[in-house]
Amino acid sequence: MTPAKKISLNDPAPNFTLKDEKGNLISLSDFLNKKKIILFFYQGDMTPACTMQLCAVRDDWNKFINADTTVLAINQGNAESHKKFKAQYNFPFPLLVDPDLKTGESYNALAEHNGVKFLKRLVVAIDKTGKIKYLRHGMPENNEILKSLK
Repeated sequence: MTPAKKISLNDPAPNFTLKDEKGNLISLSDFLNKKKIILFFYQGDMTPACTMQLCAVRDDWNKFINADTTVLAINQGNAESHKKFKAQYNFPFPLLVDPDLKTGESYNALAEHNGVKFLKRLVVAIDKTGKIKYLRHGMPENNEILKSLK
């Protein structure tokens, strides 16, 4: 398998089409020239750090709306797990399923431990033209992420 090209700030964001927790197909290209997009790659539904990060987005939801952004959270979990996670924490954004980790790989969000590949936490902010304006692993503050799109 050829490793994905490393992406950097101002690169075009790799397009993808994934299913959300309801089975709807969502593509990055659906939002281009319409909305700014923030991708939250996260390791697992119901895990403490991921729950805290996504709940912080939910709690700051008006800031994301006012910044004209679409939020998409992505991991390799299945739709049923995503449905339960979303319902339990009342997330106002879709949880996308990346079953083969190809989207995570295209954004350099993959890690490997003992031969098992998984997504690591990564936040990517994309402007309306599709250019990457923010790229950071971990759990950055929402205000920092949103500031990158002004």
